[in-house]
Amino acid sequence: METALTKVKSEEYGGELIQLVSFNLEKEEYGINVLMVREIIRMLNITRVPNTPHYVEGVINLRGKVIPIINLRKKFDLMDAEYDKRTRIMVMEVVGELMGFIVDEVSEVIRISGKEIQPPPPVVSSGIEQECMAGVINQAERLLVLLDLEKMFSADERRLFSNVA
Repeated sequence: METALTKVKSEEYGGELIQLVSFNLEKEEYGINVLMVREIIRMLNITRVPNTPHYVEGVINLRGKVIPIINLRKKFDLMDAEYDKRTRIMVMEVVGELMGFIVDEVSEVIRISGKEIQPPPPVVSSGIEQECMAGVINQAERLLVLLDLEKMFSADERRLFSNVA
């Protein structure tokens, strides 16, 4: 079954080559368009901010800019895990705002054809909201979930993040 999002995504990418940054969360692999990623940094001290959603860890000061930090494990309702030497913050631009996303580890930059993106399954059991799944990529013994971070947060959440920072 093809959803409006899937149709838009397949038309958007067509057969062109796209680059994705792949990252892991709890043994699952996800991908995000490399053009959204500003930088990937090691874990920093995060300043907590009161009265924010449970998945907002707080803010960091990155070269004079205050950036909200989102814990993707919490956002996707996955079990918490200790940060280790592989844990990274992916700083990305989402709807015009810089935000940091904590991931277990960043794997690699991969190049795929837009034709390799398959529609997301109608039933998603991993806790990821269907709207933020742009598709699934089946690549040599591995499945990669392509995320659309702009659809991950409601307008109210985005306003909250711009106020936090």
